[in-house]
Amino acid sequence: MIVDSHCHLDFPEFAEDLPGVLARAEAAGVGRVVTISTRVRKYDTYRALAESDPRIFFSIGTHPHNAGEEPDVPVADLVRLSAHPRCVAIGEAGLDYYYDKSPRDVQGNVFRTHITAARETGLPLVIHARDADEEMMDILTDEFSKGPYKAVLHCFSSGEKLALTGIELGFAISFSGIVTFKRSEELRGIARKIPRERLLVETDAPYLAPQPVRGKTNEPAYTAHTLRILAETLDMPPAELEAMTTENFYKLFAKAAQADGRAGA
Repeated sequence: MIVDSHCHLDFPEFAEDLPGVLARAEAAGVGRVVTISTRVRKYDTYRALAESDPRIFFSIGTHPHNAGEEPDVPVADLVRLSAHPRCVAIGEAGLDYYYDKSPRDVQGNVFRTHITAARETGLPLVIHARDADEEMMDILTDEFSKGPYKAVLHCFSSGEKLALTGIELGFAISFSGIVTFKRSEELRGIARKIPRERLLVETDAPYLAPQPVRGKTNEPAYTAHTLRILAETLDMPPAELEAMTTENFYKLFAKAAQADGRAGA
């Protein structure tokens, strides 16, 4: 089984055909998906999706694009909402200095709030990082000095230094369809340096469809393409990487392991 560790099933691209999306995922060997929060105020939407199908888990948090809309969500709210049995992570939260849709100081403050919630709950933090490597490393290491927490650097497309900092802190690194693009040889080089027990795969659907379906609306089924090309990059049999990334997922997302009867994962 392949796990799409990061997608957005609540987005309008999936509104008309969610059963079809899940059926195509199943047919492609993708048996579990995590639909990722971008706004805390949409909690009921994420919860309903996860309660509607045992293949779906969810997270709770505020995307950096939306930090200006939700600058003051307290840690206590994140902790309380994350108690739902199918809520398996905090986030996505982080820094995005490429689009700068929220003030940078607000992004940083909201990000630190999410780190605190991850530390308090023991749930993994889903980290969004774009064009902010130095500031991201500063916050991650500063917060880790206050107490450990679990995390994944999702849809990784940053520099090698951030990847290795994440590995030093014990984080996972998740690769999306970006790693399959022809121009992404540098990113594939970084992937080769990541310990295999830290690797995850994802779509970030509906965005970033991998080769050979680039240009289409991305969906969880296409995780299989990313996994195949990542396996080629690592000179591994796809079945071996599939088993490894699924095991890695359940180790990091412990509540998902519990829900699926894999508490020993």
